[in-house]
Amino acid sequence: MDKYHESFDKFAPSLPDEEVREKVTKLINEKFQENYTAENLKLIHGCIDLTSLTSIDTKESIWGLVESVNDFEGTSPDIPNVAAICTYPLFVETVKQALTADKVKIDSVAGGFPAGQTFLEVKIAETGMAVMEGANEIDTVMNLGYFFEGNYEELTQEIEEIKASCRSAQLKVILETGALASAENIRKAAILSIFSGADYVKTSTGKGYPGATPEAVYTLCQVIKEYKEQHDRMVGIKVSGGVRTAEEAIKYFIIVKEILGEEWLKPEYFRIGASILREDILQKLGIKL
Repeated sequence: MDKYHESFDKFAPSLPDEEVREKVTKLINEKFQENYTAENLKLIHGCIDLTSLTSIDTKESIWGLVESVNDFEGTSPDIPNVAAICTYPLFVETVKQALTADKVKIDSVAGGFPAGQTFLEVKIAETGMAVMEGANEIDTVMNLGYFFEGNYEELTQEIEEIKASCRSAQLKVILETGALASAENIRKAAILSIFSGADYVKTSTGKGYPGATPEAVYTLCQVIKEYKEQHDRMVGIKVSGGVRTAEEAIKYFIIVKEILGEEWLKPEYFRIGASILREDILQKLGIKL
């Protein structure tokens, strides 16, 4: 048995997909009303990675996105600003120049996003350049081709080298859970990413495959919980891909809260990557941008 399968065996096997679905549905149904509160929506607002990743992004449009974050600063003292602004590497410098809001991080995708099908040298260089331009956080896609081939050695080596290229920036590894599909695949991908140095595991790119699901996040949280018990290190979770409404966000909030505990419910360990969720939350709180 190789070291990768030995690592898999240190964690509980995944539940059958249907059983995961039943458990998640029951949990959300039982806990939704008590958690759908203004205070929790405010907390979630402070955990958003406000994202723009389109082929028609421009310096002007990204500058406008950053200004909306700057303008929100201090307008509602009881609502924390977003956690980060996430863009393509090309716009990191623009975000850095425009950003005046306090404690908001600069997040960049890197490593051949969204497919990750490029040379490792390119992934390392792109990551390093994004950090050099000012990124505090890097979102990179796990190599799904290697995963489905069972080529865990090259998969983990890639993540480790990208992590090294991050230097002081944090690394979020995108698993593309919609492509992995099964709870068992998601479990294994999370274990490989965490042992390779991921600071967060992230569900999806939001490009080409189904986005986040409660079932996928449930499985990720179980792995993170076991890892914390075994190694006394907290790994973050980022939910991304199709989270558009306050109601959807609360469902993920519940899963993280109930499985991992309230210590995870802060930007250091819980993020939601979204473009329009912020607006919906503020509207539900009675605030106009």
